[in-house]
Amino acid sequence: MRVTLLAHTPDPERAIALAARVCYSKEPPQDIAPEKARKLIRELFARGHESVLEHAFFSFLLEGISRVTSHQLVRHRLASYAQQSQRYVDLGEASFVCPPSIAEHPRAKIVFDGVMAHAREAYEELCRLGVAREDARYVFPQAVATNIVVSLNARELLHVARVRLCRRAQWEVREVVLRMIAEVGKVAPVLAEIAGPPCKFGPCPEGEKGCGRPWGTP
Repeated sequence: MRVTLLAHTPDPERAIALAARVCYSKEPPQDIAPEKARKLIRELFARGHESVLEHAFFSFLLEGISRVTSHQLVRHRLASYAQQSQRYVDLGEASFVCPPSIAEHPRAKIVFDGVMAHAREAYEELCRLGVAREDARYVFPQAVATNIVVSLNARELLHVARVRLCRRAQWEVREVVLRMIAEVGKVAPVLAEIAGPPCKFGPCPEGEKGCGRPWGTP
């Protein structure tokens, strides 16, 4: 997979901090030093005052992820999406995402590759028979790779991180979100710092159903 930060609010941490200061200032603030902006964001996050995070936006291009993972991402309804169309894009040379648990098991990998090859052959044959792509695509498994653009504000990004960076989340979506947070860290390091599952900041809310491996442990 590949995760690229396509666009973002200019100086996102400054935008968040200035929005926060408006709430408590008689006159609109003109500017704020980077270190003060980061300190303020940390304080707001610690107090649970996250609404001002909605003033910073990020757009990502996610390439080569499975439909398994794209289906999980689009459940986050406060984000916006533009996904590769299987109706209009020829999938005759489609690639597939193979889970590590299968890739590392020789016999399982043979079974997996056989099913993927058969699905691709079936798709191509259906297209040759005059079946529309939008119907021929029904033979593809969820492992088929896709590309998708995801746009969301910083508050929703933190929510996605809380849910999808938990060790109990599915491996691929965890990797996608880890890379998204890494990209954000290049332009807004404090946002990357405060992004993570609940166990990064306190006890696991899952209780007895938790994984028993808090953030930062092997």
